[in-house]
Amino acid sequence: MKALRTPDDRFQNLPGYPFAPHYTEVPDGDGGTVRIHHVDEGPRDGQIVICMHGQPTWSYLYRHMIPVFAEAGLRAIAPDLVGFGRSDKPATREDITYQRQVDWLCAWLDQNDFSEATLVGQDWGGLIGLRVVAARPDRFARVVVANTGLPVPADIADERVAWVKGFRANDPTPTMPEVMAELSKQGGDTPERSFAYWQKMCWETENLPIGMMIAGSVDGRTLTPEEVAAYDAPFPDPSFKMGPRAMPSQVPTLPDDPSRDAQQAAWKVFETWEKPLLCAFSDNDPVTGGGAAAFMKGVPGAQGQPHVTIEGGGHFLQEGRGVELATVIANWVKST
Repeated sequence: MKALRTPDDRFQNLPGYPFAPHYTEVPDGDGGTVRIHHVDEGPRDGQIVICMHGQPTWSYLYRHMIPVFAEAGLRAIAPDLVGFGRSDKPATREDITYQRQVDWLCAWLDQNDFSEATLVGQDWGGLIGLRVVAARPDRFARVVVANTGLPVPADIADERVAWVKGFRANDPTPTMPEVMAELSKQGGDTPERSFAYWQKMCWETENLPIGMMIAGSVDGRTLTPEEVAAYDAPFPDPSFKMGPRAMPSQVPTLPDDPSRDAQQAAWKVFETWEKPLLCAFSDNDPVTGGGAAAFMKGVPGAQGQPHVTIEGGGHFLQEGRGVELATVIANWVKST
């Protein structure tokens, strides 16, 4: 697999991100290796909190939370998914799949021998992180789900499947206003159709405006121009953006999705998961609104936990409500 590596000087003097880099080489699945970056802050003997970001962010998203965890005596680990942050960037979209992201993170987890860890997963950090937990349950003591999910595509009518595939293959690339209008219908009768707009726009837009996409999904604070630029830092030019472009198309929304069986198998693990699981969703996320219910109902370890609804924050609540979220998690980890 051909991969690109962002020059180190792109990550110098980023606001609020003074953390030293740590790197792990894992098999890339094609006979080579791929390098994964992570932040490692806090006492070495502290309980581990693994902070997983999603699309199109990177570990910079957790810069407000990492000091809170460290000050609470926890060891904060924040990896960058392959294709994001300081990790290597596959050069083609087709090399980036849901299963490969899970495999890469499992190999990273094993090589670093992290154990008794608490997963904090948001957006794709939950979709991938929860699959990693299901594959390596003995390495995790707790789970926090925040604005994320573990979707299993439902059986839907053939004509609905045909519409999505035809739209993805034949229609013009939707504009950002068209995408946002459709995502506002996410709770409607055809969620796969609404999400197809986001999938198609990301897949087909060569130069995604990463920083601006993130800035527009934060509630509670306005990102500075320097922070927006920091989110763009991993991507010197469009050839580095295959991760952000590819991942939305990996969300399983149709019944013939290749990850459906693996998603169902992961849920089988969580249906008997008795270790603590905490839901901490924001109340104004248009993407994952209502997503906590499946965990609170279906996971034994979620019963009796002090689940919280964060007021505001938007989709990227680590930006809008990061200190509040980190404080909730730190107190919960210590209490359990």
